[in-house]
Amino acid sequence: MEKTKLRGRTVDRFIGWLALTMTLTLPFFQLRGRAISDGIISGVGILFLAHCAMTRDGAWWRRGWFPVAMLFWALAVLSSIVNGSAHSVSESLVIGRFFLFAAALEHWVLRDARSRRWLGLVVGVAAVWIVVECWQQYLVGRNIWGYPRWMDGALTGPFYKPRAGVALQIVVFPGLMIYAVRRLEAREWGRKLSGAAGIAFLVLTMILIGQRMPSLLFGLGLVIMALIVRWTRWPVVAAALAGVVGLCLLPVLSPPAYAKLVVHFLAQMKDFPNTPYGQIYLRAAVMIRHHPWLGMGFDGFRDFCANPAYVHGLAPFGWPLAARDIASGCNIHPHNFYLEVATTAGLLGLACFVVLVAMWLGRMMRALAPAEAPQQAMLFVTCCVLLWPVASNSALFTVRTAGWVFLMVGWGLAASRDIDGERRIRRPFLF
Repeated sequence: MEKTKLRGRTVDRFIGWLALTMTLTLPFFQLRGRAISDGIISGVGILFLAHCAMTRDGAWWRRGWFPVAMLFWALAVLSSIVNGSAHSVSESLVIGRFFLFAAALEHWVLRDARSRRWLGLVVGVAAVWIVVECWQQYLVGRNIWGYPRWMDGALTGPFYKPRAGVALQIVVFPGLMIYAVRRLEAREWGRKLSGAAGIAFLVLTMILIGQRMPSLLFGLGLVIMALIVRWTRWPVVAAALAGVVGLCLLPVLSPPAYAKLVVHFLAQMKDFPNTPYGQIYLRAAVMIRHHPWLGMGFDGFRDFCANPAYVHGLAPFGWPLAARDIASGCNIHPHNFYLEVATTAGLLGLACFVVLVAMWLGRMMRALAPAEAPQQAMLFVTCCVLLWPVASNSALFTVRTAGWVFLMVGWGLAASRDIDGERRIRRPFLF
């Protein structure tokens, strides 16, 4: 009997080490190798279930945010069965692996501070790689793989397409900004100035990359960081002023980036409903109006946006149809997480998802202690930026996006659990 228990504990420690090793490699495969990323996400989930079976730990799935996630998942599957094809149903069934992955990180893989520090180091290396490749491409003309800037002038960093801005926006706060926050907290003025210079350098890097939405979301992240970490407020203001100077110099530093970030952006904002993104959002809103409760299943927007029944404006909101061109409002996804969720699982699914996001962010907000745990604070900032509703996004339930979202959410929740546990030990009356 004792030998059996010892063998079980040995196996459990081994699969825990394996799950952590897989998780530590995930950020690099998120940058290059999404098929391997998908295998890692699924593998960690399966190992977590094996751990729970061996330790008979099943309480986690009945408490907290996970039941809400399962309700959303059930609605997505039901909608796909009602409206979609066999492919749609099969794709909706595997959505659950992302929620299971986040739960595995929170309750098992990243429960100890050492594991989270290792993941922070890995994410920091990934962030440095993106920044270095962006500057190499800006100064030399090509990245390490030989790819030049994109056709519109955007820096692609280590990628061949303009994806550097999105990737850097995700990894910059837990990977690099945490070091600036720590240096700004120091008493020595030299360390404070180096921290402020680091923030200004990252602002300039994001501007030179030349992608509109990542730049705006990065700015949002800086605002949130300044609100929750008081000693970063003046450095953030200084970095914002440096960013304004950078924008003014952009016609000289990078004319293509200026044309995209400033000229094209202002032109689009003047008449946003008639822009391609505006028409995509309009088409998604029309589809939701026609199918409000359950939506149209997984990939419903992609499969049905060309249906002439949805090619019209939305009169109650005064949103006109730009042209009777079906293609003007069609794409493979609605380019917004919340519109995607609503077209997938209807307003019921959207309500579940909003509650889920509120539970995630609320849990992280209650645990905020920037002086004691700056990494947890930076993860909160990252999750706020990732889940910000007024944004143009890639499809949520693809590995390229979901891998980052659920990695950051699971990591942030694990760090928050640790802080909550320490507070209960120090102040037992808290519950």
